[in-house]
Amino acid sequence: MSGADNVVWLGTPAFPEAARTALADPQLRANLRRATATIRDRRLAVAAELEDWEELRETAATIKRHTLRHLDHHLLRLEKAVTAAGGVVHWAADAAEANRIVTCLVKATGESEVVKVKSMATQEIGLNEALADAGIRAYETDLAELIVQLGGDRPSHILVPAIHRNRSEIREIFRREMGEWGAPAPEGLTTEPRDLAEAARLHLREKFLRAKVAVSGANFATADTGTVVVVESEGNGRMCLTLPETLITVMGIEKVLPSFADLDVFLQLLPRSSTGERMNPYTSLWTGITDGDGPRNFHLVLLDNGRTATLADEVGRQALACIRCSACLNVCPVYERTGGHAYGSVYPGPIGAVLTPQLVGVENAASLPFASTLCGACYDACPVKINIPEVLVHLRAEAVEAERRDRLLPTSEAIVMKAAAAVLNSPRRLAAVQRLAAFGSRLVARDGRIGALPGPFARWSATRDTPVPARESLRAWWLRTRTPTNGDSRTTAEGKGRR
Repeated sequence: MSGADNVVWLGTPAFPEAARTALADPQLRANLRRATATIRDRRLAVAAELEDWEELRETAATIKRHTLRHLDHHLLRLEKAVTAAGGVVHWAADAAEANRIVTCLVKATGESEVVKVKSMATQEIGLNEALADAGIRAYETDLAELIVQLGGDRPSHILVPAIHRNRSEIREIFRREMGEWGAPAPEGLTTEPRDLAEAARLHLREKFLRAKVAVSGANFATADTGTVVVVESEGNGRMCLTLPETLITVMGIEKVLPSFADLDVFLQLLPRSSTGERMNPYTSLWTGITDGDGPRNFHLVLLDNGRTATLADEVGRQALACIRCSACLNVCPVYERTGGHAYGSVYPGPIGAVLTPQLVGVENAASLPFASTLCGACYDACPVKINIPEVLVHLRAEAVEAERRDRLLPTSEAIVMKAAAAVLNSPRRLAAVQRLAAFGSRLVARDGRIGALPGPFARWSATRDTPVPARESLRAWWLRTRTPTNGDSRTTAEGKGRR
């Protein structure tokens, strides 16, 4: 199984086609608009409370840049510290190896069930499916992940995987599916958030008390102490991290931080950027194992799965600084209208558009770098200052180049670009094209707008109302009105004065 098989959902259409389907769903758009607007407003309010917010962002960006430059060094320090604290470190080059390691560790305990803390890394490698193939059932305990799992669905948001569901839909999923996975939903379940949360609590309680093995991701791990950190809002994660006898953590190698003191920066930025809270309700930190307290076995799986290749790209590597806050999703006009499923990956939104093509190879996700308006809102919102628009443009060039390499003949886009370059390099040609466009456009325009054009221009024009070009270009107007003629001393004097 390749990395692309896991990170990109096979069988899903490319972004333009999937987005068209999503845009036709008014309920989905309403759910997304309500949820993202709420989180967006809360983030702005709590970020404004800190006078040193911009300094924190710059500090975080500096720490991340330094860490990525010396990633090998800090990972070896992390391995040494975790081992010294009684943990066991495993290295996984790709998803298949990570799944094999986790499956073997679970089987070694003799258990056939695990409880899971919300984790993007385990979604990325398709761990639940791999465990199921080995006869091991994984129970998601995060409320949103539980909704997705019970609904046989896919997550559509990094932080709020079930953001595309409203309360009525969630109630129906609970009533229909909970009994198949454990304790059924209470009779007379309503759509009130309190009732839905209580139903999930009762459903999960027996699993927390029964489970001997837990699987988690990690938000951070500090190289100097070997401490692993998980932040969450519900407390379900803490139940998983403390009650089972064996804890297995799967962590992307980019999550390492040089020192424990660095957490001071990121634990201020992450909750404000993700949920609009001043601090996380639950922040769990553990260092190896401790007699009489928590799990008696701890395994840390360090996952590469395309990250080393991403690190080699001088422009694209900045995507590895992502702390999975999802602030970029909540401000993105494209995401707000299409939702996460259209991206066809476990990483949706602007960060997914730059991270996914790098993890799986741009040829396997060629449409994603184009799933953006390049408005820059994601760059402004990112707490670690990832220049997502810069990486998008960089990857667009790579996508075009990858397509060109696979073709004997140039693409229509390449032909158009060459023609445009020839026109723009010659003022005489440009003027001729402008005159031709001004004349020709009036033959196809209606009410001053050009609608869908036939032939190869249809894909660009079908979704746009293009204004009719002016009858006279700016250059032609300037030459006509500002070029001095014999005896026109006034115009000449004005021109000199302006110069």
